[in-house]
Amino acid sequence: MTDTATEQTLQPEQVAAYLRRHPGFLADYPELAAQLTMPREQGAAASLAVYQLQSLRDKNADLEARLAELIAIAAENERLMKRVHELTVALLRANTPEVTARSVIAKLSADFHTEQVRLVLFGPATLPPADWLLQVPEGRAGLPEFTDFLAHHEPIAGRLSSERLQRLFGPRAADVRSAAVMPLGELGLLAIGSSDADHFQPGMGTLFLKMIAATITAALMRARDLG
Repeated sequence: MTDTATEQTLQPEQVAAYLRRHPGFLADYPELAAQLTMPREQGAAASLAVYQLQSLRDKNADLEARLAELIAIAAENERLMKRVHELTVALLRANTPEVTARSVIAKLSADFHTEQVRLVLFGPATLPPADWLLQVPEGRAGLPEFTDFLAHHEPIAGRLSSERLQRLFGPRAADVRSAAVMPLGELGLLAIGSSDADHFQPGMGTLFLKMIAATITAALMRARDLG
């Protein structure tokens, strides 16, 4: 059988399948490796060895980039955990509802670099008026914009509707492009707003939001009982 006839009857898929079954083939015929042209996005590699080496380098670069990303995420989580711990310590020192509430706002504003913070408390007004405080005597019924949210007992993050923004932030609603809202059990809720539309996103993890909410809820209940 001539070379031409062989080329006509032998399909590329058959060659590829044979090489997969015999990965040491080119080791037995090294001269072929030097003649093969390996595909590259930026041109042809000089040989199989060069192609394999470059492939390994590309994979290593991808792994290093992924590792750097994971390290950055771990570092940010460590910073957040430290801030949650400092918030907890500050709230443990508070012994009245007013001091507790003011400590919440101060720590969130300073340590978490939040631009807008709103503490919403249900029931009769028990704290002096403040621009960061919204007291709702009617309880949950007084916040119809958040009926679904309060029923699920889970934090939400992202871009809120104009009705929700207006209810929480009032005259400053136009400055809030994204927000995180955390339920505080039967006590109310906590909202944090940002002028950055991407600061709070729907897909972000809510673990730290839940931790913050649980810490503040426990501190407010403790202060109420002490009072």
